[in-house]
Amino acid sequence: MAKNFYEILGIDKKATPDQIKKAYRKLARKYHPDISKEADAEGKMQEINVAYDTLSNDEKKTQYDFELENPNGFQNFNTGSQHYSQNTQNDGQYHDFSGFEDIFGRFGAGFGGSNYEYQRGQRQHHHQSYKGEDQHGSLDVDLNIAFHGETQQITLQIPTMNAYGQAEVQRKTLEVKIPKGMKDGQQIRLSGQGQVGINGGENGDLYIKIHYKNNEKLRVDGADIYLTLDVTPWEATLGQSIEISTPSGSKLQVNLPKNSQTGQQLRLKDKGIPNKIPGNLYLILNIVNPPAHTDAEQAAYQAFAEAFTQFKPRQS
Repeated sequence: MAKNFYEILGIDKKATPDQIKKAYRKLARKYHPDISKEADAEGKMQEINVAYDTLSNDEKKTQYDFELENPNGFQNFNTGSQHYSQNTQNDGQYHDFSGFEDIFGRFGAGFGGSNYEYQRGQRQHHHQSYKGEDQHGSLDVDLNIAFHGETQQITLQIPTMNAYGQAEVQRKTLEVKIPKGMKDGQQIRLSGQGQVGINGGENGDLYIKIHYKNNEKLRVDGADIYLTLDVTPWEATLGQSIEISTPSGSKLQVNLPKNSQTGQQLRLKDKGIPNKIPGNLYLILNIVNPPAHTDAEQAAYQAFAEAFTQFKPRQS
């Protein structure tokens, strides 16, 4: 018994349009005659094209489902199906190339450009232009760039397919201008630097997502900066005024609240990344106890202990 279109694509009748498309692309990568090593790849690809052309079109799919459910009422279906296949052959070339778009959208340029022609037997494809796929990458940079901007060079390794259908890797070096005020996670768009278009189509774009390097004392979230600030017990307890160095490189005088505790946060409004909506700088206090090496230093701790005999930190 001949397979129906659902069996050809390996999907259930309840498959969504996205699942149908995904199944088609997977099979197109496997059976496309130009790259497939499977036996009878050309015939298989034509079968897949017809199945996809029907199931990806709501009207055709509805009619096909009805015919499947009522086989006795459509005795001439085989003839109609054959006629349908012939009518959709040209349209099938479009879907055939859709599989190509998926393959070379992932692999990039190098497949002959606008001069490439595909011909097998008596068939010659009518080529449609496709925009190249957009590419995405990320770049980790120092936080000071957020306050001053900088131009950096990046080298990309791009998988491509050459004119013989062989996978290759091309290296491309680009200059990326990182403007002042970019938030962590924002993207820079490099127009035309993505995958090369198919058959003369325009190139895709390259999107570079900017991430700022974090460390144990510094964390960036969007335009906000979280900075762990070490303070002495007396600065925290007495609520003293201290000078700090901000991530922007400037100096600021900060008044600590009296009896500040480790983990307490102080917000410095608009002192984060200078975005269109400036971020805040959050100081996370960390009280650091100095070591007592000399007799005088140990005596100072002893006096401190005697002054706070009523303080019981482990009392439940």
